[in-house]
Amino acid sequence: MKSLLIVDDQKGIRLLLDEVFRREGFKTTLAANGLEALQAVEQEVPGCVLLDMKMPGIDGLEVLKRLKIGWPEIPVIMMTAYGEIELTEDALKTGAMKYFTKPFDIYEVRDAVNAMFEN
Repeated sequence: MKSLLIVDDQKGIRLLLDEVFRREGFKTTLAANGLEALQAVEQEVPGCVLLDMKMPGIDGLEVLKRLKIGWPEIPVIMMTAYGEIELTEDALKTGAMKYFTKPFDIYEVRDAVNAMFEN
């Protein structure tokens, strides 16, 4: 079964993504912040991570850096509500496979996540 870790501090976005990917047959794990995300990966390594850039505490870029050190094989797709080109460029340089700016097209996100499992 394909597994996906969804990390976003906005509950509505987590629940929307959870519903979409469960319907697609994914096993999903939800995290509301960076610390929860890292703890979830230590418990069970997901096949892919959908990761929000801006969160309180440990932000998405720092989570990405830690994931790439400990679990470099996990593909990570970043999400951001901010059009900050510098942050998204840093994320791509750090190893993110792709990023989406909120509000995003849910079908594009779905297709991007599914593509991570085809490689």
